[in-house]
Amino acid sequence: MNTYTDIPFAKGHGTGNDFLILDDPHGRLRLNTADVTRLCSRREGLGADGLLRLVRTTAHPDASTMSRQAEWFMDYRNADGSEGSMCGNGARLVGRYLVVAGHYRPGRLALATRAGVRDVHVPADPDADVSVAMGRPTLPGPADITVTAGEGCWPALHVDVGNPHAVVVVDDLAHPGTLGDAPAVAPASAYPHGTTVEFVHDLGSGHLVVRVHERGVGETPSCGTGACAAVAAVRHHGPQSAGPSCYAVDFPGGRLRVDVDAHGSMTLSGPAHLTALGTLVPRDVRGSGIARTAAAHA
Repeated sequence: MNTYTDIPFAKGHGTGNDFLILDDPHGRLRLNTADVTRLCSRREGLGADGLLRLVRTTAHPDASTMSRQAEWFMDYRNADGSEGSMCGNGARLVGRYLVVAGHYRPGRLALATRAGVRDVHVPADPDADVSVAMGRPTLPGPADITVTAGEGCWPALHVDVGNPHAVVVVDDLAHPGTLGDAPAVAPASAYPHGTTVEFVHDLGSGHLVVRVHERGVGETPSCGTGACAAVAAVRHHGPQSAGPSCYAVDFPGGRLRVDVDAHGSMTLSGPAHLTALGTLVPRDVRGSGIARTAAAHA
């Protein structure tokens, strides 16, 4: 990691799905896999399910073509250091941070991601839900996907929400077991870079309960894109025209809401809380210890 100066950071979560945000407007940080895994480590770093580096679109090669649509780019990394294209809870938390940090006023803002530009709405009330327009999920195939976890094996549906998902509908969320290891997905060629897996129990009347094993992370308390993928799968398996347009999606970490418009485009809403603000100290400046927290908020 670079040693040019202390690096502003924030930590927060959406329904228990927690992230680190690094404020790097000029794109000077060069984060390698070891940097990301150390920062996200719950023993050696600050601990998080993922890392969100904020860079101005004009300063990042992956975002330069979106600079006329959005000022900021969300460079998303999974906890294992791998790149991610989209993160629903992360986008909502970044929206909250951009307002708290004074980069935007409350209201609607455009955020560039590797999956495209997403509109985020951040109310002035710091306790109000933050929403992000997720677009329309696609079900690109391939067919005949299976997921094995615990002692069970189920057919799965491939859903793309800007990132890949394999969604399994189950009768009991206990059936997949502990999810300590990544579920086995077949055929291997379906997801050459891995996938996030959702186990969904449909309670009816627009109410879903979900467990998720995130690619590059493990089982997490919640997943924003996973909520949208779960809704897409349930609608695919049932009569869409008769289905509700608003879904409550419960995870172990809390509830997210997914609204579906007449064209199938989804809006994800839920809480987004910042819990700490501070500065990272480069490792070779302080020797041991990768960061110190300057301020925390309960």
